[in-house]
Amino acid sequence: MSRLIVLLAGALFGAGITISGMANPAKVQNFLDISGNWDPSLAFVMGAALVIATPGFFFVLKGQRPRFAEVFALPTKKDVDAKLVLGAVMFGVGWGLSGLCPAPALVALLTGAAPFLAFLLAMFAGMLVHRFVFER
Repeated sequence: MSRLIVLLAGALFGAGITISGMANPAKVQNFLDISGNWDPSLAFVMGAALVIATPGFFFVLKGQRPRFAEVFALPTKKDVDAKLVLGAVMFGVGWGLSGLCPAPALVALLTGAAPFLAFLLAMFAGMLVHRFVFER
C-alpha cells in the first residue's frame, strides 16, 4: 500500500508541475529574465507550494514516525561548506541555462523530446561523477 501512495503522490506532483507549466523550460527562463520578458508565475507556484507544504511538514513532523516508513529521513548536517556552496551554484547555473531541474525534467521526458533526454543523461552522469569523486 505504501508504494501505491508514493506512486500516487509522485503522479500528483508531476501533474502539478505539468499544469503549472514548470515542465516548460521557457517558463523558468522567463522568470529569471527580470530585465526582459519577465514572467512572475513561477513565484506564485513556489508560494502556493510553500503555503501547502509548510503546514504539512508541521503536522507530519509532530508524529512519532512517518506513516509509511520506520523513521524520518531528515538531514543531520547543518554546516555550510565549499561543496554545498559549489553544488548550489552549479545547480542554479544549470537551472538558469536549461530551465529545468530534476523533477520537471522527468515530467518533460514524457514528451519524448531529445533535449530532455540529454538533460537527464547529463544529470545522471553528474551524479555518477559525484559518487566516484566524493563518496569513496
